[in-house]
Amino acid sequence: MFFLWLYMFYSCAGSCAGLATRGSPGPLEEQRAAPDAASPISSFFNGSGTKRLPQAIIIGVKKGGTRALLEFLRVHPDVRAVGAEPHFFDRNYERGLAWYRDLMPRTLEGQITMEKTPSYFVTKEAPARISSMSKGTKLIVVVRDPVTRAISDYTQTLSKKPDIPTFESLTFKNRTTGLIDTSWSAIQIGIYAKHLENWLLYFPIGQILFVSGERLISDPAGELGRVQDFLGLKRIITDKHFYFNKTKGFPCLKKAEGSSKPHCLGKTKGRTHPDIDQEVVQRLRDFYRPFNMKFYQMTGQDFGWD
Repeated sequence: MFFLWLYMFYSCAGSCAGLATRGSPGPLEEQRAAPDAASPISSFFNGSGTKRLPQAIIIGVKKGGTRALLEFLRVHPDVRAVGAEPHFFDRNYERGLAWYRDLMPRTLEGQITMEKTPSYFVTKEAPARISSMSKGTKLIVVVRDPVTRAISDYTQTLSKKPDIPTFESLTFKNRTTGLIDTSWSAIQIGIYAKHLENWLLYFPIGQILFVSGERLISDPAGELGRVQDFLGLKRIITDKHFYFNKTKGFPCLKKAEGSSKPHCLGKTKGRTHPDIDQEVVQRLRDFYRPFNMKFYQMTGQDFGWD
């Protein structure tokens, strides 16, 4: 009986395909991705679900806590996310949406497809490109004290290139006058208000969620509650999912996605920062203050960086 059913299933593959309907045309992503969309038959043999373009993207910022947020979210049964950063909207856009969609995990009805690439937030072309894919895409930005973020950024680079100049020398165009070098990416990324202005040309502020990198450490369940609400998900990720790792200095998962064991982010996270001249730190705080104030006004949130 099984073999008879299997024969009928294969026989119908060609003749029945044309009878299948996809419903009314969707947004741009559905229209452009349609040619190689998974059919019910391919789903049956290759695993359940369909590859879809992401409905939500963590767009930034670098060294803000984006990896932690993504790993925490993947615990949710209704979130499916790409592990690696696709860098589609900044480095690989010419490959096309079909290529991008093929990177995505398969999802079932009601599940959300996500990805994270922190460099999107500072990429001038990214807002227009994401809007072209779907104006309804939900965007998440994880922000952190821009001074601490810059030092963390430098620390990451230092671990790969031990011979780079000191943080202090890279910070200034002219140390004597105190002129900050805003062309240095570690400094430039932290001017959040400037980058946000570009995104607001294409997306309403209500479509962007701003997550505090500091609160993601001090109260991960609280921040994850806000994220789950924003994504329209049931609040499943709670305090019971976390424990604080004193050695690393940040929260870890009691159980990771698809595992029964505790999970902490790897050794590349939580690096010890080098000692930075406090006068330089104060100069940077003074530099960022007006930009921070503007960012607070734009987002309606006081992140308490001063």
